[in-house]
Amino acid sequence: MPSVAHFPEFPEDIPTHPLLVVDYSLLVARDRAEIDKLWGAARNLGFWYLKNHGADELAEGMFQMAAETMRLPMDEKLKFGQGDSGNSFGYKAAGATAVDATGQPDTVEYINIAKDDALAWPQQARRAYPSTVNAHMSDTITPFVKKSIEVNDTILQIFNDKLGLPPDKLKKKHLMEEYSGSETRVIKNPPSPHSPLRVAIGAHTDFGSLSFLHNRLGGLQVLLPGSEDWQYIKPLPGHAICNIGDALVLFSGGILRSNLHRVLPPPGAQSQFERWSLVYFTRPGNDVQLRALVEDSQVIADAVAATPDRNFETGCTSFEWFTRRVKNRRLNNRTGPETWMNSQGTEHRVDAA
Repeated sequence: MPSVAHFPEFPEDIPTHPLLVVDYSLLVARDRAEIDKLWGAARNLGFWYLKNHGADELAEGMFQMAAETMRLPMDEKLKFGQGDSGNSFGYKAAGATAVDATGQPDTVEYINIAKDDALAWPQQARRAYPSTVNAHMSDTITPFVKKSIEVNDTILQIFNDKLGLPPDKLKKKHLMEEYSGSETRVIKNPPSPHSPLRVAIGAHTDFGSLSFLHNRLGGLQVLLPGSEDWQYIKPLPGHAICNIGDALVLFSGGILRSNLHRVLPPPGAQSQFERWSLVYFTRPGNDVQLRALVEDSQVIADAVAATPDRNFETGCTSFEWFTRRVKNRRLNNRTGPETWMNSQGTEHRVDAA
């Protein structure tokens, strides 16, 4: 896997959508202007760049771990497969999930490692992993997970205060010691210099609360609110890309935005290279009910009252929401277009936001 310095630049002639750049060090210092910048990004598009987060070196180690894992024989990787029951942790082979309602298969393979396993190591909490994962758990994976939790918890605390919630209300929905769908994922997409442009990961909103993403090349696209135009997000060295997931939309009564996004092969000369990306997903505890926190915040209660056409009572737990979405993406579970629709989150479900 080439170093970042050997990758060609993102093409200048490809339109991109500029994201606000938020400085994590200023968030930690509780700089009011930076907090307001983050709040605006979270409400309007739900995506922003994050700099000075301190995770770059750990991210490089995660990419090396994943490269070793992807080089394993396929029969070895499949011993640690996700399966089709709705479990997300483990290995996913390319073509195992759909990218749209027609059932077109995805093009990516990835390894998902549960937060619970990374924190419990050397004990096993949720499942077993390939030897290449185990070899890097102590020195790379667990430190990366802990750093990601620190970053996302800092952001959650800011949202907690902005939403007028009691102290640590959102943190208590995401306790480290409670089993959850929180996980880290490293994704590999093959080069595609001469093939027709195929969607690598289909249009979706994220399942959980916050995503902390590190991209090596371009390919991520967002659908602008109120538009039918997809625009690339240009990767910037030293900058993570963060975004809101469904759970925060529901908790906040729609104040925060979980925006549709997808992944295509990198554009231009970057298409000659494998595309690697790394993400940590913060998700609520398995037993947490996904609903607007109207009893805890007048701000949220007012937002819900102002949008009577939207329903923020899902009637399900975080585990049920997450499992449904994962299970219905698997092609082995597909019965027709309705399976894809059943995999959707707040962007399509009329009974939930």
